[in-house]
Amino acid sequence: MSQQLAQIFAALPEAEQKTLLEFAEFLKSRAPQIEAVPSEPLQIPRPDEESVIAAIKRLNQTYPMVERKTLLNETSDLMMQHMMRGRAAMEIIDELEALFERRFQEFVNRNL
Repeated sequence: MSQQLAQIFAALPEAEQKTLLEFAEFLKSRAPQIEAVPSEPLQIPRPDEESVIAAIKRLNQTYPMVERKTLLNETSDLMMQHMMRGRAAMEIIDELEALFERRFQEFVNRNL
């Protein structure tokens, strides 16, 4: 998308480039400010009884610094193992917690 925008920008006359830039700055000023992402996991305790979906939501909140797309395949696979194969929720949640912790450690190692 950014390449397409750059091509459009380059094809415009200078006056329209200025207008496009002003409009982009206007849109940026209206956008919500992005909050700083914590560098450490948040302390959200695991409830005694929890569904797999609730655990995924809790872990996403606990580890906001971990990119969701790096978790998608594995979390989906674990969810399917629970729903389709009948694996116990506690067992799946244990694996989910280990997965999120691994991804967090990868995040830490990349950002040292």
